[in-house]
Amino acid sequence: DNPTEGAYTRIINKARDYIYITTPYLVLDQTMRNDLISAAGSGVDVRIIVPGIPDKKMINEATKSNYLTLIESGVKIYEYTPGFIHAKSFVVDDTEAVVGTINLDYRSLYHHFECGAYLYKSECIGAIEADFQETLRKCRRVTHQSIKKEKLSRRLTGFVLKALAPLL
Repeated sequence: DNPTEGAYTRIINKARDYIYITTPYLVLDQTMRNDLISAAGSGVDVRIIVPGIPDKKMINEATKSNYLTLIESGVKIYEYTPGFIHAKSFVVDDTEAVVGTINLDYRSLYHHFECGAYLYKSECIGAIEADFQETLRKCRRVTHQSIKKEKLSRRLTGFVLKALAPLL
C-alpha cells in the first residue's frame, strides 16, 4: 500500500464540505478517481486547479483524459489561465491540508520520493484556502461542452496516454 496515496484517500473520504486541489499533473489511478467521484457524489464541493498552459504536452493530454468522467460526476475542474501552475496542494474542510512536491500522477505517488507537509487544525489552513480562492479567480472552468469541442484526435491521444500513465 502506498502511504502517500493512502493519506490522500483518507483525507478525501473524510471530507464533508469541500476538497480543493491544485496540481500541475492530474493523471489519476482508478482508486483516486473513484474517491474524488464518490466525494462529489456525496455532496462535497470538489474543485481541482490544473495548468491552462502545460509544460509537458503528453502529460497534459493524459490529464485531460480524466476531465469528462470527473466533470460528469460533479467534480469542478479549472484551468489556470495565466499559464503553467506548479503548485501542489490539498485543502479540506478548513481542518486539513497538504502542501509539498507531490503531483497527482503515478510516478509521484509510486516511484519518486516526494515531500509534503500535512497540516491538521493549523492556523495556516485558512491562508491555503484563501490562496486557492485567489488562484481560482485566474482560472476558467472546464465544462462538458468545452471538452466535446476538442478534436477527436486529442481525446483519443489522451485515452491512450491514460493507459500508459505508469510509464509517463
